[in-house]
Amino acid sequence: MYTTILAPNPSLMTGLGTNTILVGDGSEGVNVIDPAVDDDEYLATLIREGEARGGIRRILITHGHNDHLGGAVALRQRLHVPVLAYSQEGAACADEYIADGQRFSVGDDTLCAIYTPGHRFDHLCFLLERQRILFAGDLLGGNTTVVIAPPDGDMMQYLQSLALIQQYDLLQIIPGHGPVITDPQEKVRKYIEHRLLREQQILAVLQNASDGMAITFLVQQMYRGVDVRLHAWAARSVEAHLLKLRQEQRVWCDQSGNWHLSD
Repeated sequence: MYTTILAPNPSLMTGLGTNTILVGDGSEGVNVIDPAVDDDEYLATLIREGEARGGIRRILITHGHNDHLGGAVALRQRLHVPVLAYSQEGAACADEYIADGQRFSVGDDTLCAIYTPGHRFDHLCFLLERQRILFAGDLLGGNTTVVIAPPDGDMMQYLQSLALIQQYDLLQIIPGHGPVITDPQEKVRKYIEHRLLREQQILAVLQNASDGMAITFLVQQMYRGVDVRLHAWAARSVEAHLLKLRQEQRVWCDQSGNWHLSD
């Protein structure tokens, strides 16, 4: 029912590359999820695999980061099929928009779009309902956590999206990066626990900072032993946590950019 093809875009942030999904076959045709890069050999592979299953009918985008839609326009030009995403604000190449709960027929199954903002405001997952397989984009990673980077990323929404997915009885999660997740409930639980642990670390560091602390120094305290090349991205996630905590009136920020515990 589905095939995963690894895009040739390895990097520090994407790991071995983006998992591009082909799902569906027969008279309904094939949906391509997240064609990641404009690479001739890679796109030819997608087209060939699609033709073997009845032809590609549409292109679905989980969210508007370039490592998930970088090949969408080139694939559309080759096949003359529409690109679908949550919004054109998130994915400028979108021809049609996908509503939360919208379903696509894929043979004897249905592919259901689930709105899961947090990593990005326009993020969607796609659930293969009868087979209970979730194509998760960047909601989760196979090997690592995902970055929540304001202003497009929102930590409160992200935790809410994880809690939403936790309600589904899933057999597998296919992440946008990394291997298949075969223990979905445990993986989501660990993701939530990890984020709440980071939150408690922030509060503990601020508890001992009488004059407050800037995000740069929070990262140095919290991410010791982590590759320094990742510290800039870690700072974005720390910022996302702080913005959530400020919404909850648990921290505040002074004019110098130092963060403090609320009284």
